[in-house]
Amino acid sequence: MNEKKYLAKIIAKDVNGLQVVSACCSEGKVKINEIKFLKKNKLFLVSIERLNKEKDKNNIIKSICKFEFVESVKSKNIDQNDKNSILELMAIDLFKVGENFEITLLFKNNAFITLSTEVLEITLEDQNKLNDKNIRQ
Repeated sequence: MNEKKYLAKIIAKDVNGLQVVSACCSEGKVKINEIKFLKKNKLFLVSIERLNKEKDKNNIIKSICKFEFVESVKSKNIDQNDKNSILELMAIDLFKVGENFEITLLFKNNAFITLSTEVLEITLEDQNKLNDKNIRQ
């Protein structure tokens, strides 16, 4: 029997959805040069090499995590000039501040990125599988 291979797409519009995205992305590797904030479009994009926790934890998948309606972005303890530096994502957390939300991407070594938004709209979309574990550093 031929097993079909589908690429996942998770859309989160509430706290529970964000927790699913966070669980899928934890331990994911992110290169500094693969983090983009498109201010005009209010989009924040992160390319993540993550373990396929949904099916086979031995497979590594390249995914894009897209945050929409982002008003501003702040980072701490991240050297943005070191474009080849690799961060390890620990979790994605959510805080309510007045009428807005703050989404925080927490990385190892006390590094983090905070996104300010009025609306929760996060998409995690798989791009392809990476079979060689040596790609992750």
